[in-house]
Amino acid sequence: MLPFALAKAIALFVEFKIMASTYSFDIVSDFDHQEMVNAVDQVKRELTSRYDLKSTQSTVELSDEKIVVNTDSEFTLDTIHDILRQKAAKRDLSQKIFDYGTVDAASGSRVRQEIVLKKGIEADLAKKISKLIREELKKVQASIQGDAVRVSSKSKDDLQQVMQLIKQQDFPVALQFTNYR
Repeated sequence: MLPFALAKAIALFVEFKIMASTYSFDIVSDFDHQEMVNAVDQVKRELTSRYDLKSTQSTVELSDEKIVVNTDSEFTLDTIHDILRQKAAKRDLSQKIFDYGTVDAASGSRVRQEIVLKKGIEADLAKKISKLIREELKKVQASIQGDAVRVSSKSKDDLQQVMQLIKQQDFPVALQFTNYR
C-alpha cells in the first residue's frame, strides 16, 4: 500500500500530464496603453518645442479609447498625424490601431479630429481567422472567445505553423499572440 502523500503526488502528476496534452494560445488585437500614453506625451512635447507648431496652439488629448486633436488647419493636422505615427512606431505600436475620423470644423476657424484606438477582434474577422486556420491546418482547433480567437492543438509545432500563417496574412487590425500554454 502506498503512503497517502505519494499516492496524491502520483494522482496530481497524472492529472497534469493529461492537461498538458493540448497546447493553446490566443490571437488578440490590443496595444500597450502605457506606450500610447508615452507616445502622446512625446507628441505634446514636440508641439511645444517645434517653431512651426508653437503658434498653432494645438492640443492632443488621450482617453482610453480615442485621441482628440484640435489645431488651426488641416495642414497642421497632417503634421501632427505624421509625428504621432513616428512616435507610435518607435514604441512598437502598430499603425493599424489608429482609425482616423472625419475632420470637423471647431470654433474660431480651427479643426478637430477624433482618432479611435482599435482594440479587439470583431466577430466577422474572428470568423475569417478561425476559418483560415481550419482550412490550412486540419489538426488545429480554433474557437472564438469574445474578442479573441483561441487556438489549440496537441502539437506545439502546429501552433507555430498557425502563428506563421497569421503573420503572413494582411488583416486590417494589429494581431498579437498571448497566453501561450
